[in-house]
Amino acid sequence: MARIGIIGSQGRMGQALRDAIAAGGHDYAGGVDKGGDPATLAPHCDVLIDFSAPAGIEATCEAAIAAGVPLVIGTTGLTERHHWLIDAAAVTIPLLQTGNTSLGVTLLAHLVREAAERLGPDWDIEIVETHHRLKVDAPSGTALLLGEAAARGRNETLADVAQRGRDGMTGAREPGAIGFAALRGGSVAGDHAVHFLADNERLTLSHMAENRAIFARGAVRAAEWILGRAPGRYTMAQVLDL
Repeated sequence: MARIGIIGSQGRMGQALRDAIAAGGHDYAGGVDKGGDPATLAPHCDVLIDFSAPAGIEATCEAAIAAGVPLVIGTTGLTERHHWLIDAAAVTIPLLQTGNTSLGVTLLAHLVREAAERLGPDWDIEIVETHHRLKVDAPSGTALLLGEAAARGRNETLADVAQRGRDGMTGAREPGAIGFAALRGGSVAGDHAVHFLADNERLTLSHMAENRAIFARGAVRAAEWILGRAPGRYTMAQVLDL
């Protein structure tokens, strides 16, 4: 049994996390939201889970470091600076950051990397994601996670090969590019499809989230796994031993 605190406890994920914490037999140690101070919560927790907003990442990392507690970050829309802050925090505490805590998506990313490596550069890669109308970042953190998996399979850096938001006379598709398309509407929790396209054949690997509970379950699984780990930056793939 662990005492788990939530950063972003009043959001849509907050309630799902509280339910998952109870279902896992753990104690909900409390939550902090916009305007609150994570430093007041962290000392009362065995582990923190952050599903808030990028603007709060620095304060969350500082609070976790000061209290010496592990941290799971599922917040998306992070910038290069946020990742620098996370890397710095991981020197002191065990920290797991991911664009998606779903166990199914974690396995999907593994399969995408394998497919990209084995199919080779003759196959074009396009990633299509759909989310609810209120989502504020695009491409989604999950789409970027899948894009990074595909790029790693080809020994590429995603920033060097990503193509986003095609519009107008774009010209022919660049060889080796990884394309992204983002759809927004309704109440979709999150659908992702990675299309591998070659001459005369196509392969699609996909995942559909029907409820935010899957992300909460995965986050609690990650929190359980990271307890007792040495300082460092961890991934959901390690949780599944991939």
